[in-house]
Amino acid sequence: MYQVTNKNPFESVQECMLIGLFDKPEKFSGVLQPLDDSFQGGLTELVKSGDISAKLKKVSVVHSLGKTDIKRNLFIGLGKEKNITFDHVREAFGVAFKKAKSLKLHSMSIALDTFVNEKITALDVAHALSEASILATYEFAGYKKKSNEPVVDITQVEVFTNSEQEAIKAALLVGDAHGKGTNLARTLVNTPSNLLTATHLAEYAGRLASLHDFELEILEKADMEKLGMGAFLAVNQGSVEPPKMIVLKYQGREEWKDVLGLVGKGVTFDTGGYSLKPKDGIVGMKMDMGGAAAVLGAMDVIGRLKPEQNVVAVIPATDNMVSAEAFKPDDVITSLSGKTIEVLNTDAEGRLVLADAVTYAKQHGANYLVDVATLTGGVIIALGLDKTGALTNNEAFFEEVLQASYEAGEFIWRLPYTEKDKERVRGSKIADLNNSPGREGHAIMGGAFIGEFAEETPWVHLDIAGTASISKDHELGPAGATGVMVRTLALLAERFEPIQ
Repeated sequence: MYQVTNKNPFESVQECMLIGLFDKPEKFSGVLQPLDDSFQGGLTELVKSGDISAKLKKVSVVHSLGKTDIKRNLFIGLGKEKNITFDHVREAFGVAFKKAKSLKLHSMSIALDTFVNEKITALDVAHALSEASILATYEFAGYKKKSNEPVVDITQVEVFTNSEQEAIKAALLVGDAHGKGTNLARTLVNTPSNLLTATHLAEYAGRLASLHDFELEILEKADMEKLGMGAFLAVNQGSVEPPKMIVLKYQGREEWKDVLGLVGKGVTFDTGGYSLKPKDGIVGMKMDMGGAAAVLGAMDVIGRLKPEQNVVAVIPATDNMVSAEAFKPDDVITSLSGKTIEVLNTDAEGRLVLADAVTYAKQHGANYLVDVATLTGGVIIALGLDKTGALTNNEAFFEEVLQASYEAGEFIWRLPYTEKDKERVRGSKIADLNNSPGREGHAIMGGAFIGEFAEETPWVHLDIAGTASISKDHELGPAGATGVMVRTLALLAERFEPIQ
């Protein structure tokens, strides 16, 4: 899709040129001076009249009217140079590519160096460009009757830069992989649960394994019964759909050690069980497998970029339904770890499936654990809809996850996790643990329960209940699933350093 060249960008013959415009006194100086000269200073006049804006994320389209071989110049405002960040550049590209898509372009060119300054390198810009182009133009096809109007996508992008071509190509490749992995997760989460069962998730994992040469293991219900995965199986009891425990392994080092374990909640639909959700709360529960989607998306990125890291992904996939066979409040179940659990709330099912998945990841050699789950409504009450909640038992490991999330632009906020929290989940009078100690600190309780199965293994819990979906269009995509945490997990795998 990308062609990198060191030629003069304004000699391009593409139908559209994308240009970054910083808000500074001489806007058409330096690399942009030749373009303004082609217009006999006309671009400067358009800025003065307000027809071109350098304000952050403002788009302006200027037709060349024969003054250059480029039919249209698409300017995107970058704001003040001193304020620019990588996130600003990525979002600006998102806005620009949305506009380019609306123009129904087949191809375009980009003056990459117009986005570069002392704070943002050409490599940063290339990464932001390729990632944003995929994220911003994503659409979920849906199931409406298709119109006769042909779909037009940008299939060729010519990138002009003075920087070393191979380095720019590598950065474009990384951003492209991150974007594609995120969109994969978005599509999975957006798919209705009748079309995305546990079996479908397992089949999708199988296709990823074939594509990227991962080792694949799918545990069937009989396998889980033999192993004693009582917590996972209890959640599946009410369903006619068979559960699947999905395992993908990527070995990027000679020895299977320092293994990063990624565990994603794969509840394809959550009724709440006998602790039934209200009618408003049950709509949208097809998205309760957002953690599984994030892990599969991250594994797609890992498969494309092949970091020197060992990664095991574990996904417990089932739905949580109501029937005569379904598990009930007051039941006592035995987990794979051997710990017994008193069930006080069948709608606190995510932590149950994750309990056995975390244990199984450790059995597969995971030395570090990150679990990702749309776990609690409590995290939304605590942090809102734009922040992922986190818990950890290891400061150094959490710092690595935090750094990855910062680079990905996916905000996480650490919640407290104390001995008193542990006492609450250990508070059952008849079992080792209870799965729902009460509404107080609900997001913390959900994570603390999973921590009982991580035990001494360095572990970070990510609750994406608020961030897995969004209700309106934004710079980097449409309303619906966000694919949150795909890029954080992928960056963690790419940059991870074992704790000494």
